Amino acid sequence: MAEEALSNAGLYLDDLNKIRLLDPESAQQTSELKDECKDFIDRILEFQKIVQYFSEKFDEISKLVEKEKMMAIGSRNATKSMQKQAEGQVMQLKALYVERKMELERLSNQYDSLVKKEAEQSEFIQQFTSHNY
Repeated sequence: MAEEALSNAGLYLDDLNKIRLLDPESAQQTSELKDECKDFIDRILEFQKIVQYFSEKFDEISKLVEKEKMMAIGSRNATKSMQKQAEGQVMQLKALYVERKMELERLSNQYDSLVKKEAEQSEFIQQFTSHNY
């Protein structure tokens, strides 16, 4: 009866016979909710740690990818530069080839002319020596 009178007044007795303002069921639900909230907060904190870890790893990988990208761009530029340099050398060698070919042609013509002149002079000497004897 005392419990009923207290209950009507909005007061309740717990297991240790202490007076409480909440009924035992609400107190139990409140305690369970408190425990669930604590578990939820612990899981959220663990999730935040995991997110932070992945974020740091992604940043590291991003930096490595950027470094590799820059190295690839540098290599590509170096390759293009070497290719242009090789093309320049090819052009120089072609020009030198044309120049040497023209010089060979000039010297061949000069040689042919000299051979012809030598033959004419040999013939002249031959005629001159054969007429004098």
